[in-house]
Amino acid sequence: MRSSYSNIYIIGNGVIAKALAVALALKGKKVTILRGSIDEKPDYSEVIEVEIGNETLKAAISISTLSNHPELDGMILLTNKSFGNEQLAQKLKDKAQHCPIVFLQNGLHIENSFMELGFSQLYRCVLFATSQSISATKVRFRIVATSPIGTIKGSTDVLQNIVNEISTDVFTFGAAENIQAVIWKKVITNCVFNSICPLLEIDNGVFHRNEAALQLAKTVISECVAVATENSIVLTEDEVLQNMLAISKMSDGQKISTYQDILNGRETEIETLNFAIEKVAKKSGNHTVPTTALLGQLTKIKADLFRK
Repeated sequence: MRSSYSNIYIIGNGVIAKALAVALALKGKKVTILRGSIDEKPDYSEVIEVEIGNETLKAAISISTLSNHPELDGMILLTNKSFGNEQLAQKLKDKAQHCPIVFLQNGLHIENSFMELGFSQLYRCVLFATSQSISATKVRFRIVATSPIGTIKGSTDVLQNIVNEISTDVFTFGAAENIQAVIWKKVITNCVFNSICPLLEIDNGVFHRNEAALQLAKTVISECVAVATENSIVLTEDEVLQNMLAISKMSDGQKISTYQDILNGRETEIETLNFAIEKVAKKSGNHTVPTTALLGQLTKIKADLFRK
């Protein structure tokens, strides 16, 4: 069993990828950002800055594309948008099927494409950190809490090695035994923020400032927790609500990622949030999620209109 990895590949080039790459580089790791959706581009090095409070960290990071690597030997961290996972799994099938893959993405069942293709080491992280772009090469980063990583398919020994390899003073990770409950809590919270906020064209703080918005959020939480409970996920409405309110207060004034995606004409992750909950509800059969589904549909329509 490998106790360390000579290469760490981060797929995706967003704000989380940049912050993580700098943190790992400053720890002495050989880290490469891979552009998952872009091919046939030459490798280059880019100095990336990460603003953390009053401190700014920076490191030169190698930027490459998947097409430049016939084979990947190391650990792979996925920070790309989860709607690209089906295509990405196909690209990685012959390059990295036996590498440990860590999903640092939002959404429910986002690892399914990799499961179907027989990948043997799959681990799921729930991020408790925020990051936003200041410029093309500079991001502002804030850690909220240690981000848990759990096993989807693989061993607990490899999981602990992953945690040891990628955890830094800047970006901390920990091993979790019951990652599914954490995933569901985050997904339900995201169903609230990533649909209601874009539709209202408002920042994340609306739920602790506006009673009508809070009541709508409570309806979504109630629907989704019922589905989670039916699928043996132990959550209460109150713990999800309190988590949602804490995030709302902490990120008052900030726009949720889906709202930013819509404004910039980008595809959103609503398929792996509201629609994913709806799909599980239909499969289970005993609960419906009409409000959650309708908010998801309206968000998708709005996103499609902005992309035309």
